[in-house]
Amino acid sequence: MPRPIKASIHTAALAHNLDVARRRAPNAKVWAVIKANAYGHGIENAYPGLRDADGFGLLDLDEAVRVRELGWAGPILLLEGFFKPEDLAIVDKYGLTTTVHSDDQLRMLETTRLTKPLNIQLKMNSGMNRLGFAPERFRTAWERARAIAGVSQIVLMTHFSDADGERGIQYQMETFERGASDVPGERSLCNSAGTLFHSGAHGAWVRPGIMLYGSSPKGLEVTAAELDLQPAMTLEAELIGIQDVPAGGSVGYGSTFVTDTPMRVGTVACGYADGYPRVAPSGTPILVDGVRTRTIGRVSMDMLSVDLTPVPQARVGTSVTLWGRGLCIDEVAASAGTLGYELMCALARRVPVHAI
Repeated sequence: MPRPIKASIHTAALAHNLDVARRRAPNAKVWAVIKANAYGHGIENAYPGLRDADGFGLLDLDEAVRVRELGWAGPILLLEGFFKPEDLAIVDKYGLTTTVHSDDQLRMLETTRLTKPLNIQLKMNSGMNRLGFAPERFRTAWERARAIAGVSQIVLMTHFSDADGERGIQYQMETFERGASDVPGERSLCNSAGTLFHSGAHGAWVRPGIMLYGSSPKGLEVTAAELDLQPAMTLEAELIGIQDVPAGGSVGYGSTFVTDTPMRVGTVACGYADGYPRVAPSGTPILVDGVRTRTIGRVSMDMLSVDLTPVPQARVGTSVTLWGRGLCIDEVAASAGTLGYELMCALARRVPVHAI
């Protein structure tokens, strides 16, 4: 018998969330970002729901090849670009679009012969201070890229650090426009937060990621439901044991939870080795048989405990929802002091995943 835990990927929810991105940025084309194995959902599982995108954005060459092998003939963008000269043979073979953010990458392009035109996205560091050309060097980098025989279209790109926060994007927009003021080309600027909250920056392309999977870039400050986003992953398990714990009884490692009154306690077939956050404290929301209750005690490697007081009908085999339909992943993440992004990406390989 397989262990009673699984993750379901909701194809219709992915398609719905992509439509939300299109409605928010009606005049822009959409890169559907599927890096990190589609945020833990699995590229092969996510592809059917996102295939109406204008292009796919990802990091690794092997992920790009997987998308091509699924039958995708449209644009694929390497968000960090290429890393070694030999990578360009794969970029060329599979007709990929690549980000260019450094002099080293320009040098590699200048010394490599390509068999077909290469579209690039030239990245400016407008304040994120991770990747990209300084604003005062952007025009020079563009001229250098334009002079490379194999380079075709050049899109101008940057990335916002605070599109989901109080600081916003104004300071980066001013920096970007100053550095790109005399540089022609389409713009690609907005991540999910930019797409949802900063319509004036949409440009020709937007790059939604987390919103496609049903999580809000602002967490619980502006919820996924308020943004009309639907969860694309539901993580479910079952109760595999029930204990009647007397008042004063402890639950789990370290005895961190002690009952005030007699309590029925359920044991769930899910732990941190499945990707559930070990740091999730007692009180983290969880659904048992569709009823909202709470975790209690420490999360262990393969199991966690739940308070069955609100669910008197619960039995061994009763379904438990860790996150997804009926319980937003952002609620669980907030309780654990992290983000929905991390929970999705942390889903363990041992958990069966299937698209429905």
